[in-house]
Amino acid sequence: MVPRWSDVGEYRFCPEYRFCPMDMSRKPDTNHLLYHPSFEHDSCGVGFVANINGTPSHWILEKAVEAVVNLTHRGAVDADAKTGDGAGILTQIPFRFFQSESGKLGIPLVQPGSIGVGMVFFPREDTEARTVCKKIVEQVVQDQNLPLFGWRKVPVNSLVLGDKARQTEPEIQQVLLGKRPEHSPDEFERTLYLIRREIENRVEERAIEGFYIPSFSSRTLVYKGLFVAPELKGYYLDLRRSDFQTALAVFHQRYSTITFSTWFLAQPFRMLAHNGEINTLQGNRNWMRAREPELSSPLWKERVERIKPIITPRGSDSASLDNSLEAIERSGRDILHSMMMLVPEAYQNTPNMDPDLKGFYEYHSCLIEPWDGPAALAFSDGRFVGATLDRNGLRPARYKVTDDGVILMASEVGVVELDDARVIEKGRLGPGKMIAVDTLQGKILKNDLLKDEIKFRRPYRRWVESQMIRCPGLQSLSQFQSSGLIFDEKELIRQQKAFGYTREDIERILIPMARDSKEPVGSMGDDTPLAVLSQRSRLLYSYF
Repeated sequence: MVPRWSDVGEYRFCPEYRFCPMDMSRKPDTNHLLYHPSFEHDSCGVGFVANINGTPSHWILEKAVEAVVNLTHRGAVDADAKTGDGAGILTQIPFRFFQSESGKLGIPLVQPGSIGVGMVFFPREDTEARTVCKKIVEQVVQDQNLPLFGWRKVPVNSLVLGDKARQTEPEIQQVLLGKRPEHSPDEFERTLYLIRREIENRVEERAIEGFYIPSFSSRTLVYKGLFVAPELKGYYLDLRRSDFQTALAVFHQRYSTITFSTWFLAQPFRMLAHNGEINTLQGNRNWMRAREPELSSPLWKERVERIKPIITPRGSDSASLDNSLEAIERSGRDILHSMMMLVPEAYQNTPNMDPDLKGFYEYHSCLIEPWDGPAALAFSDGRFVGATLDRNGLRPARYKVTDDGVILMASEVGVVELDDARVIEKGRLGPGKMIAVDTLQGKILKNDLLKDEIKFRRPYRRWVESQMIRCPGLQSLSQFQSSGLIFDEKELIRQQKAFGYTREDIERILIPMARDSKEPVGSMGDDTPLAVLSQRSRLLYSYF
C-alpha cells in the first residue's frame, strides 16, 4: 500500500507510517516528519553525591541510585508503565571492580589510571552491523597503538524493561584498553577521546544505526538506559556489586518535552547531566560548526581534523552542550574553566562585578557564545564534580554538606535521607553560580573561591583592555538637535494621518509617555487586526 502523505506546515505526516526515534535501526528522513531532533529538550531531575576526601565507596553509589529513584516523579512513563524517558548515573572507574573482572578475562591486573573503559551500545538485531562496528573499534584502537585487553559483556536483566524499551534495547559491552607507558594521564584521556571520535565518524560514514558510545574514558563510566529510575539497579547487575566503588556519582532522571525517547539520549552524557533547556541552541550549534575550519591546538596539531564535527548530529540540546564541553576540556582547559566559558554569569551590565572576573568573561566571549537555559547542570571529569546554573537562574539546585565529608546536590530537597544532626552546611545556587568538589585535594570549591583562582590564570583583564577595540555607543535622544520644524494644527493632523497615528496612540500612549514618563501598559484584550492584514495605514514598527 502506498502511504498517503498529508502536508502539515514544513513537515509532512503519514497516517500509515509514523517514525519513532526509539527505532534506532532506521535513520530519520527529517525532511518529511513532524519530529525533528532539534526539538529535543529536557525537564529533568539531576544532581550529584560525593565523598569530599575522594575515598571510593559503594555507599556513594547506593546513595546516587537512591537519589535517582526518588526523582522518578521527574520522569515520564510510557503506557506500559516500564518504559521511561531514561535514567542513569556517571561514576569514577571502579578499579576494584575491574581488578576482579580482569582475572576472569585473563588480562593484566589493572591499576588506577592504567585502564580505559569504553561503554558501547551495539545494534542488537543486526548481527552483521554489530560485527562491523566491533571491527571498527578494534581497528581504531590498533591504529592508536593502545593495548586492547578484550571485551566484556555487561550483565543486564532485560525483564525489567517495558515493551517499547525492549524493542530497541542495544547489545551492551565494555571494551577494556591499556595505557602506553609514555602517556601521561591527560594524554591517555585525550587519546581515548580521539579514538571515540574516530570510531563515531567511521560508523557514521557507513550509515550504521543503533551504535552509540555512552562513555570512553580512563576516569569515568556511564550506566544509563531507557527505563524508569527504580529499574536502573535492576537492569544493570554491576551496580549491585559491593566492589563497585566510587568517590562521586552524577545521577539523572529524564523527562523529554514534546519529543520521543531513545537509549542514547538518556543521561548523564559523557561529562554532564542537565535539567532544563538550552534556548540559544540553534545559534550555539551554528557557531560551533562555523568555527571548525579555523580550529587549532598545540595539543591536537594535525589531529584536530579527526575530532570534527565537534557537535555530533541528531543529538539533543543537552548532548550538544556535552559535546562542546568535552571538546574544550580535552583540548587543555580543566572542566571548571570550560564550564565558565560555556555557561557564563551575566556580566555585561553588572557594575559591581570584580573587574578581573568581568575581564575573564569578556575575553572568552570573543571565543564562544554563552549557552543559555534555563539550565541546571551537574558535571564531572572523574576528579572534579560540581554543579552550576546558567545566568537566568530559573532551575533549582540545592546542596547539603555533612560532618563526615559527604556533599549532596540535587534539583530538589529530600532525594536522599541525611541525618540533619550531621548537616553542617546547606544552601542553593544562584544565577550563574557554581559549586564543585576537588576529590584529589579533598576540597569544596565555592563559587567565589574557584572563580578567583581561574580568573588569574592569565591576564584576561589586561588583554581585553589593551586589545579589544570598542565601537562608540549610540547617542541618546537627548543629544540629538531638533530641526526646529513646527506644524500648525491642520498640518500636524495631516502628518499624523499620513504616518498611521490614531487618536488613541496620541492620547493613551504618546501624551502619558511625554508628560509623565510612564510606560504605556494596558491590561485589556486587543482585537486590532495584525498590521499585515489591516486595511488601514499602520506604524512601521507594528509590522514587527
